[in-house]
Amino acid sequence: MQYCTIGEASAKFNIPESTIRYYEKKGLLPLIERDEAGRRLFSEAQIALLETVICLKNTHMPISSIKQYIDWVVEGDSTIDLRLEMMKNHKQAVLAEISLMTESLKGIDVKITRYTNRK
Repeated sequence: MQYCTIGEASAKFNIPESTIRYYEKKGLLPLIERDEAGRRLFSEAQIALLETVICLKNTHMPISSIKQYIDWVVEGDSTIDLRLEMMKNHKQAVLAEISLMTESLKGIDVKITRYTNRK
């Protein structure tokens, strides 16, 4: 099995190592292995899980909800329906936020046009 270090994981996702440590402390990255010196080792499965955590965080899912999702992942296939429902609900929240942002962007464009025309 191939592993990467926290530095490599940090570089891969362009996030600080401290963020990865925070995610682990909050229980979002369970079962991370460590080498003899205590350094974190990320398997392909852990990297995939980190990618999911970053995706959910980037789409403004609260840490507590991400933690619930991860707990369900660890529980196994018996929680697939719960995870599916959570992802469907989160998708709807993301789409609503995109819609709000798109609408708000129009207002910003109006201001840019107004100030550009005053020059």
